[in-house]
Amino acid sequence: MKRISLEALLAKKGQLTYRQQYDYMIGLLDAGRIRPLKASGKNGKRPALYLEYWLLEEQDDPGPLLEELKYTIVPAISIDYYLSHPEVYRQERSWVLLLNAYFKEQREKLKHPVSVNERSFAIWGREKFLTKEQGRKILKHCGVEPELLNMYETAEPLAYYAHTRDVPQNLLLLENKDPFYSMRRHLLQGETKIFGVPVGTLVYGAGKGILRSFPELDHSAEPYMLHPENRFYYFGDLDYEGIGIWEHLSGQCPKHRRMVPFVPAYEAMLRKVQDDSRLPDTKEQQNRNISGSFFTYFPAKTAGRMREILESATS
Repeated sequence: MKRISLEALLAKKGQLTYRQQYDYMIGLLDAGRIRPLKASGKNGKRPALYLEYWLLEEQDDPGPLLEELKYTIVPAISIDYYLSHPEVYRQERSWVLLLNAYFKEQREKLKHPVSVNERSFAIWGREKFLTKEQGRKILKHCGVEPELLNMYETAEPLAYYAHTRDVPQNLLLLENKDPFYSMRRHLLQGETKIFGVPVGTLVYGAGKGILRSFPELDHSAEPYMLHPENRFYYFGDLDYEGIGIWEHLSGQCPKHRRMVPFVPAYEAMLRKVQDDSRLPDTKEQQNRNISGSFFTYFPAKTAGRMREILESATS
């Protein structure tokens, strides 16, 4: 045994809140790693900790660690992996105990979704623990699915123009900047319809950037955008990448936020394509693996013409 101060024990835990430091110390006490030196007095905080401890020499015998796993870890954490790998538990123990303490004492907070960084800090006192450190590995070893922590990724905020916030309304998501600005100017001139369809809000998707930001709409949008009777439309490039973006979005959207192609805009695009002209060249090396569901929203003749254009642009 050797004598050690509270300050020394917490030297590498200074980034934690006091409550997390306390939970860490209780974990050491429960595991028999330390014993309080009561004559040293307490630190005057709530809950209080002694100022000095006896540090017990760590044994190779995994028995105490296995006992701790069996009798102190909450059911939400699977102990199977650590029972088979006690040496890994010894290394990761402090992080597991912090997760264990969160489940024991603050589980009700999981009812409310927060960002990944916020949840990471609340549990481990480190904002990037789940994104850039060993947090995901700890969760995997604990058998805890990230979804259980009720957190969401933060993406770039959506750029949009709200011509009206009346609900329900049609929202039009545009892959490219030029159509966004052109249609925005059209609405600013007092118009309320685009190609004959009333549109209340234009959303700029920034190409594939929308694949990160749109699924998080519930956490970043104005309340009017989330009205259950709103209708979402999509208009992008008539190429494999543009159609692929719609397919990904359509697959990610919940049923109450179904997104459909903005048919009149695509039809207007086709009208500009004459026999002696063509759409701009398709970017090279585009992924041509699309399901074809996009074309089901168009009349058969229109869908056939669109397929011809795609094939000619990549041939």
